[in-house]
Amino acid sequence: MKFNEVFEKASVILMEGAIIERLKREYNVVLDSDIDLAGLIYDKKVVDAMTTIFNEYISIAEKYKLPFIMTTPTRRANIERISNSKYSSDVLKENVRFLKNIKEDRESEIFIGGLMGCKGDAYKATDVLSIKEAVDFHSWQANILCESGVDFLFAGIMPALTETIGMAKSMEMTKLPYIISFMIKEDGKLIDGTTIHDAITKIDEQTNRNPICYMTNCVHPITLKKALSHSYNDTETVRQRFKGIQANASCLSPDELDGSDLLKSSLSQSLASDMIKLYENITPKIFGGCCGTTNLHIEMIAKDIKNYVEKK
Repeated sequence: MKFNEVFEKASVILMEGAIIERLKREYNVVLDSDIDLAGLIYDKKVVDAMTTIFNEYISIAEKYKLPFIMTTPTRRANIERISNSKYSSDVLKENVRFLKNIKEDRESEIFIGGLMGCKGDAYKATDVLSIKEAVDFHSWQANILCESGVDFLFAGIMPALTETIGMAKSMEMTKLPYIISFMIKEDGKLIDGTTIHDAITKIDEQTNRNPICYMTNCVHPITLKKALSHSYNDTETVRQRFKGIQANASCLSPDELDGSDLLKSSLSQSLASDMIKLYENITPKIFGGCCGTTNLHIEMIAKDIKNYVEKK
């Protein structure tokens, strides 16, 4: 089935846990100065390490018989960064091909998301693009990822409304299904001050073919639970449209986590328990991990969430 069909049918979809952080901490990988991990697709040692990590996550999905989605490590590989580097658009195609090779070795339900990100700093909402600027800027990457054969597009940790609207417009033009994932604060707003409800409403209003769903990444589930508890987000729109989280394993803010020498992480059982508590506000469908998560966290989440949903 196609990704949008599986999304509608499935109660739980498992997503990858941390990739970049694990590569840095477990394999001492140094990111490319221009396009981060995407630029290391030609380094066999890094590719082997990534393959190991992705296969760990896929094996968990297979063990618990869950659909699995994984995203290309291309959030920073936009037109400006690639143009100012030694790379060409081929680097995007190679990153997609890498995940396709992993997928081909498996018989389970696996979907590849073409990962894109904002132009500036996602954690500070700097260099934010207008809607028109964002369409012009992001269409190049969206089209190449589409042509490379991804199953859907994924906008990661988007901090500001105008650029996110433009990103959504660039994605809808590819005809692929797409997901918008916000950078959310405890006050229930994006970094630019837009509430979750308003962001969803305005993006849906300004796109002809809406995102499949909205979600967040790089926040702890407790932070998301608090964000959703505010009256301005306690709406039917949010409950119907907000469907996932790639969770940090720590409650600390991205600013506190960024550049930390020590791994900030909760126990896997604790993180899985906090994921289940999200059901008090919404009914999430996509569960994955971000900073501080490992295969241990993802396995506990898969086990506990599946058991919880099946008992409902």
